[in-house]
Amino acid sequence: MKRIFYVYSNEFQSYKFNESHPFNQRRVELTTDLLRMSGVLDDSHIVPPRLASDEEIALIHDPNYIEAVKKAGKGELSADVAENYGLGTEDVPIFSNMHEASALLVGGTLTAVDLVMEGQAEHALSLGGGLHHGFRGKASGFCIYNDSAIAIKYMQRKYGVRILYIDTDAHHGDGVQWAFYDDPTVCTYSIHETGRYLFPGTGNVNEKGQGEGYGTAFNIPIDAFTEDESFLECFTTSIREVAEFFKPDVIITQNGCDSHVLDPLTHLSVTMKVYKEIPKIAHEIAHEYCDGRWIAVGGGGYDHWRVVPRAWSRIWLEMLEIQDEIAQGPLPQEWVDKWQPKAPVKLITTWDDPENLYPPIPRKQEITEKNRQTLQKALQHIRNTKKKQNCF
Repeated sequence: MKRIFYVYSNEFQSYKFNESHPFNQRRVELTTDLLRMSGVLDDSHIVPPRLASDEEIALIHDPNYIEAVKKAGKGELSADVAENYGLGTEDVPIFSNMHEASALLVGGTLTAVDLVMEGQAEHALSLGGGLHHGFRGKASGFCIYNDSAIAIKYMQRKYGVRILYIDTDAHHGDGVQWAFYDDPTVCTYSIHETGRYLFPGTGNVNEKGQGEGYGTAFNIPIDAFTEDESFLECFTTSIREVAEFFKPDVIITQNGCDSHVLDPLTHLSVTMKVYKEIPKIAHEIAHEYCDGRWIAVGGGGYDHWRVVPRAWSRIWLEMLEIQDEIAQGPLPQEWVDKWQPKAPVKLITTWDDPENLYPPIPRKQEITEKNRQTLQKALQHIRNTKKKQNCF
């Protein structure tokens, strides 16, 4: 019987800036509850995260930065020094014990890595992770430590593998891309809303890697108001070519679900159809190239009540290979009854989105054509890289 594991602790919620901040790990509790009440997650699946060590965090982050995070969480860092490290900003407010909370999210991702790489599981999911904007010496975009980048470096050092990182967050996976921009054994792929309108403003098609890593960074920046059909056309076509080109030993997927039309921070217009297909394609790639080795983490997603639990649950259901059996019809009434009194919005109570969730986009054809042009540029990059490799 196939083994898969769900890395989880209630302590994931200790990574909390303040009540009004858009990043809130209550999302993970909502998702976990939905899976439990759907009868597909029990204690036999759940593995607690460990705390990442300073040495593990330092695989990516500067030791001086790690010390600054520790001091900030104890109230021992001055405002001007904190700002130099990206701490105490509107995006990354300082909160008590922020180092420990951040190290637990990193440890959750590393726990998932070891479960898969040591053969205890084919797939592992840690929804507390996916903080892809953190840099070597600076916090950014709600992210203090970059758990995915740390996990990739950890896998390189401990297991000597080639890694494909797949990022489907609406925001470009900049921190992971730049960490491995000159590394030919890591391939980074990000499909995201164009940086013309959205933080962090990077992720252009012409960001292709450098030095020995040239040709192993791939970006698909799609236009604002992109809908399901165009998103999936760009994603499915490009990620399959990237996987065939790179032939990874393991994949790690960052599963931000902030491209949804209801997300308050972005401008894309996809529905739950996209979040049904993304894990299916990742699952297929994992089995075709990696003997099933697939580590999945969370990411962005700021409609905590209506979108994130349904989207993230589909990753677990896909890992179990029961997505099409379970994710139909209504959500469990027990879950709705528990959370509706606490929700500031009316919950969507079905696995799929209601019909006519939003009015038709007036510029749909124009947006689709622009995305196809972007896709063709990206595909040409893949094919040119393959040609160059074949010359040697």
